[in-house]
Amino acid sequence: MSNAPNRPTEPPDLGALSELAPQLAQTFVSIASDIALVIDDDGVIRNVAQGAEPLTGGAAHWVGRHWVDTVTGETRRKVEMMLSEARAGRVTQRREVNHQADGGTEIPVAYSAVRLGAKGPVLAVGRDLRSVAAIQQRFVEAQQALERDYWRRRQAEARYRMLFQVATDGVLVIDAHSYAMVEANRAAAELFGRVMAHWAGQSVLASISSVSRAAVEELFVTARTSGRPGEIRALLAPGEGLAVAPVPADLSATPFSADGTLLLLVRVRVAEVAAEPGSASLRLASFVDRTPDAVVITDSQARVLMSNTAFDLLCQDAAPMPGMPMPSTGQNLTDLLGDAKGCLPAILAQARHLGIVDQQLCTIGRNEAVMIDVEVSAALLAEGDQECMGLTLRRIDHRQGTLPPQVRQLASAIDRLAAQVGLMSLGDLLRETSELAERHLLEEAIARHPADLSQAAALLGISLDDLWARMRHHRLEAGKPPGPGLLN
Repeated sequence: MSNAPNRPTEPPDLGALSELAPQLAQTFVSIASDIALVIDDDGVIRNVAQGAEPLTGGAAHWVGRHWVDTVTGETRRKVEMMLSEARAGRVTQRREVNHQADGGTEIPVAYSAVRLGAKGPVLAVGRDLRSVAAIQQRFVEAQQALERDYWRRRQAEARYRMLFQVATDGVLVIDAHSYAMVEANRAAAELFGRVMAHWAGQSVLASISSVSRAAVEELFVTARTSGRPGEIRALLAPGEGLAVAPVPADLSATPFSADGTLLLLVRVRVAEVAAEPGSASLRLASFVDRTPDAVVITDSQARVLMSNTAFDLLCQDAAPMPGMPMPSTGQNLTDLLGDAKGCLPAILAQARHLGIVDQQLCTIGRNEAVMIDVEVSAALLAEGDQECMGLTLRRIDHRQGTLPPQVRQLASAIDRLAAQVGLMSLGDLLRETSELAERHLLEEAIARHPADLSQAAALLGISLDDLWARMRHHRLEAGKPPGPGLLN
């Protein structure tokens, strides 16, 4: 066995092939490449061989030109590096360059080069990459299409989520220092189980579970002192509204001023429970599209940004020719709905000033023969960089005008529950309906005998203790009008 040290393998001397360079070039293109160039010591092309399908018609005219002059400016350096490596006696690394073709197009080609002997020419063999580039381009386009589809779905989900929040969020305006309730919408009364007439002036913290009260107060303090909105998850106090246990909810607080007073716009929504991927979005979309209330979000100029199906139908009914399709996005709210009395701009201005406007009556329509009475609620949406307004418009059914107010409220509440079919189980819907009906009956009995609860209990066929227990559950107070409470 030889103990001689290993020495680097010397590259083979290809000088004997230098005279056959043109023939070698033609052989390469017929077997394994698309183009082959024979290049002299000065980097000038002396021979061009192409396959059955020429790389470009202009390649035949490259003879007598420097190789670097046939490629685009950003790839000249690669040609110079290949020539340098080949002159050093090495097989060059594979490099991709772009040839300038007729019509201004570029042809990508991957070259490797080798020098045929110490004094021989350089043989550069290239592979047309246009088919590879086409595959890469199709891959990029497919990837971009997937990304566009993904973002379209995300935008649709965001749209439904925003409309859902406008339709269902509890919105309160509270004093930034005392946290006393100044104004609230119906959804807030439902979430907290409070009678609107009795709630004003009371601290909202009393309706927060003791477990979360400190964190919620810190949220309010931070929003007040920093001037920026914030959001946390907290527990509403047990036994409030229809709940019998602490209810997890997402609370956001946004500071704003009205008449020199610092206020907080507080949005409350019940936290979503864990669900199958995509199912929450489907439920939101189903609710938004099926709710009878028209829901719309506008910018600061009252131009429609997004809306639900009920709003589009309302626009059609309010059109000069009822039933005429009316594209709404980008259109001014008043122009779409018609508003001879100017109530919509007034509602938007009031909501921008106070943060919230609840249950304002308005008559809309662009055909005097077909006017529509609606109940409008609006709230400032200050969760993004752009100031927006969220509105719900509920058609007023005049057939209910002869019914007592509490019956109308109960009917409206049950209608809203009916919109939840498919979103809640039958058992949950029945429990909600039972709670609404029980509260209505309790209020009716108390209204008849406000000074004698034993008589009210007798009307219901229950004991006085049972009546007191049910009143505590529904947050009812004796001797005071029942107010809208949960039925709104």
